[in-house]
Amino acid sequence: MPLNGSKRPGPGAKRRGLMAAVLAAVLPAALVVVVHGASASAPPPPAGWTTVFHDDFDGSAGSAPSSANWQYDLGTSYPGGAGNWGTGEVETDTNSTANVYLDGNGDLAVKPIRDAGGNWTSGRIETTRTDFQPPTGGVLRMEARIQMPDVTGAAAAGYWPAFWSMGAPARAVGATNWPSIGEMDVMENVQGQNTEYGTFHCGVDPGGPCNETTGLGGNTPCVTGGTCQSGFHTYALEWDTSTSPQQLRWYLDGVEFFHVNSDQVDAATWANATNHGYFMILDVAMGGAFPAAFGGGPTAATASGVPMLVDYVTVETEASGSTTPPTTPPTTPTTPPTTPTTPPTTPTTTPSTPPSSPSGSTVDAYSAIPATSYTAQNSTQTETTTDGPPGGTQDVDSIHNGSWLRFDNVDFGSTPARQFYGRVASGAGSGISGLVEVRLDSPTNPVVGSFAIANTGGWQNWETVPANISGVTGVHTLYVTFTSGQPADYVNVHWFDFGH
Repeated sequence: MPLNGSKRPGPGAKRRGLMAAVLAAVLPAALVVVVHGASASAPPPPAGWTTVFHDDFDGSAGSAPSSANWQYDLGTSYPGGAGNWGTGEVETDTNSTANVYLDGNGDLAVKPIRDAGGNWTSGRIETTRTDFQPPTGGVLRMEARIQMPDVTGAAAAGYWPAFWSMGAPARAVGATNWPSIGEMDVMENVQGQNTEYGTFHCGVDPGGPCNETTGLGGNTPCVTGGTCQSGFHTYALEWDTSTSPQQLRWYLDGVEFFHVNSDQVDAATWANATNHGYFMILDVAMGGAFPAAFGGGPTAATASGVPMLVDYVTVETEASGSTTPPTTPPTTPTTPPTTPTTPPTTPTTTPSTPPSSPSGSTVDAYSAIPATSYTAQNSTQTETTTDGPPGGTQDVDSIHNGSWLRFDNVDFGSTPARQFYGRVASGAGSGISGLVEVRLDSPTNPVVGSFAIANTGGWQNWETVPANISGVTGVHTLYVTFTSGQPADYVNVHWFDFGH
């Protein structure tokens, strides 16, 4: 979770018998995992790996977690740091065993509680160690087995559980040097969605090479073993310095769903974010910018006292770097993430401009595609723009939740596209924001990449915002879709394109 401003978009449970054999056949050794019950010990490291930290949270019910492993963050900020933890969340964090405790079944519970006056308390703990980083030329893996707070719908409004890490230099100065010192969010969830978000923060705020305060992120649903809320899942991040470029990889239940390469940012930014150790954080925030992007903070309907349960946390290192990332991008989930209302499958508005390409021709994905060159659209308008080339003299405006733009015959070629760039502007009011999403061949197919957008300083104050996407090849009907937790217009689009 970011230390400033808005956070939006912006890793496994083991199987026995045949399933274990199947996983062993298709996953790297470091990722083969086994189903446990509600409580299980951290699995032993694979051959060639070394466990450098673990906590199974064994202890009597109602006791505090190990003070040798964990320390408390108290109140609403670091000493000298930004208020409300820099994110706008509303809880006060305590060291009370009402908020942070062992459940006696081998789990840590982090429980937000609302008092009679409507005030929230919760828990936020950090590892005492701040030296987690890969050995030279090696790999570090942070993993936790977690059941998110088992609450959904209106009762989940404002819930924001997370397992994340921050660069060690943050601790000495109350994180006032964020985001330059780096942040790696292994797991975040919001509003009881069946969705896990993974994000890397770096550079400067706002903007910069990591598109702060959103960061570089991806997301995926929990599709096996119950939803993210109803069952335990493993959330892991691998920080790999054995590859060139170096890479961060996110996993849900042993399956990679997102990665960031070091060459996606400049060398100085990467070094500033990674040339030191990290510490890990477990917390359940209430309210703040991330929940606000999906409907808002806690309400009278929000359930009090639903804990995040953590079965174990483990950190492992691999010195030789034998674990290599998949050579093929992970398959896009067949079930789309739980998000606000998705756009309709059939166009409802006649396009106001000609199709984006004549029949039989293709559109180059790697050249600027004017937003007004759509083949069809839903619930948008066009207007004259003050922005310059390459998008032409008009932009698409009046974009809100459920709007979409369709572009036919977009050719991504044989080398996978992994970046999406949108030229966008917003004069949306306070608390109004949303997502700009890429989908292929249907406006209801899974999102292959997205970025979040809020007020940029005006409806003609343009920014080029990057996002990672799953590897895309071939010719597709491209849908740019728009999702928001509010009905208001929140973005104008001038042009977009893709990159490798």
